[in-house]
Amino acid sequence: MPKSKQKKMKLPLAYKPLGFLLGWTSGTLATTAFQKTWKAIRHEDDAPDALDKERGWGEILLAAAVQGAIFAVVRSAVDRTGAAFIERRTGVWPSGEQGGRD
Repeated sequence: MPKSKQKKMKLPLAYKPLGFLLGWTSGTLATTAFQKTWKAIRHEDDAPDALDKERGWGEILLAAAVQGAIFAVVRSAVDRTGAAFIERRTGVWPSGEQGGRD
């Protein structure tokens, strides 16, 4: 088996610990970004929860949409940065032929 083929097969396993760390980091960054964004939008420290009886549908759905968008953008940015780092270090893009986790 050619060396480059072996390298491509082993890289996803080697990338898993880094992927886990990047996932944790992206979650932390996204949570912080969402809290600051919600405070800027509504001037409140806490976003509404879906089970918060005192909040209306509009406010709850707005919070969910903003949170989802921020999490998706931050996760993609962190994943892309990690993949680019791995490619610079190893010469191999970590996701293989099938793309990322989505």
